Amino acid sequence: MPSFKVSVTKDYLVFASAHFITFAGHRCEPLHGHNYRVAVTLEGALDEESWYVVDFSELKRIMRRLCDEIDHKMLLPLRNPKLDVRERDGSVMVAYEGKPKYVFPTEDCALLDIPNTTVEMLAQYLAGRLRDALRELGVTSLVALELEVEENFGQSATYRESPVADNPNPAPGRRN
Repeated sequence: MPSFKVSVTKDYLVFASAHFITFAGHRCEPLHGHNYRVAVTLEGALDEESWYVVDFSELKRIMRRLCDEIDHKMLLPLRNPKLDVRERDGSVMVAYEGKPKYVFPTEDCALLDIPNTTVEMLAQYLAGRLRDALRELGVTSLVALELEVEENFGQSATYRESPVADNPNPAPGRRN
């Protein structure tokens, strides 16, 4: 069956966020930030009534919302075994290997159900959120979904699902 690829890359599909990652061994990098950019490519059959794979305006709306949710936030992974991330009294406390490391105002944090805030994990996280949002709109004919997150010019990761999963692992949750 023939399929089509559609892509969206817009100047407003960006988010400026702080993060740090933990590495193998006993390393935790310093807090820093990036001006991330996001691009999406979807592959699938044409909708028989509209003659498109997906409504570009809906795709852009969803992606803008997802980027806005984590824009100007401290990105914190909730599934990292080296980190203890806890909310209490309007603050998020982060301990690394049992030692206190950071305290942030809760409203400045995006608590992500991922193991690390690497560009790979951010791409997978956003792809899962996009997949779920498209399913809610009734988009079910996708063959592949690719989502690229660039953290610096020329430095990015792309997550690809092909075939697009029937929600075997729902998109990781997110809390603010």
